[in-house]
Amino acid sequence: MTIPTPPPVLSVHALGKSFGQAPVLRDVSLEIQAGTATAIMGPSGSGKSTLLHCMSGIVKPDSGAVLLAGQHIQNLGENDRSRLRREAFGFVFQSGQLLPELPAIENVALPLILNGASIRDAKATANTFFAPLGLDGLQDRRPGQMSGGQSQRVAIARALATKPSVLFADEPTGALDAQTSWEVMRLLRESAQQIGSALVVVTHDLEVARWCDRTLVMQAGSLVAQQVAA
Repeated sequence: MTIPTPPPVLSVHALGKSFGQAPVLRDVSLEIQAGTATAIMGPSGSGKSTLLHCMSGIVKPDSGAVLLAGQHIQNLGENDRSRLRREAFGFVFQSGQLLPELPAIENVALPLILNGASIRDAKATANTFFAPLGLDGLQDRRPGQMSGGQSQRVAIARALATKPSVLFADEPTGALDAQTSWEVMRLLRESAQQIGSALVVVTHDLEVARWCDRTLVMQAGSLVAQQVAA
């Protein structure tokens, strides 16, 4: 008996995007399954970060469709897209993008507060991520008082706090040394698996891509190759 493949959590169909007269994405289609990890690689200017931004609702495509669990997200108004990003997606960027004036615990709690949780409950939930990510004791430190690796782990905790359907990471190890990069990717992959999130990583680093189930290669705005991990 054949077991049916579950529907993708995120689908991209014939996506196109230009900035001015320059095409950045050309007829890109792909599917993301729940609980899987996908790396997107390609040279600078190949469109990989723009693809991530369109997939996550940060940027509206010029053509094509992005569907989250069957819902067309590009047709939503700005307020609804913002709400969807807060509730369904988590983000980790190269620089972490933590708020420098807030201690680590409040940076992690912030998405929960924006989604309606009380400050007390948000902090309690946020605190559950600190020990598993090796951050226990750093709750009251501000970003400027932490190392790059510690700040990136706080960013991972913040991205995971809402238990997103999809966790997007744009060059999450770009500013880190090799050992810290390995640790950050281990935490990203294991944490996403534990909560059932799909992981989508834009990277230029083959070592980062090896943590993923498959690697998609972009060239001049098009997907040109796919490699599935053995």
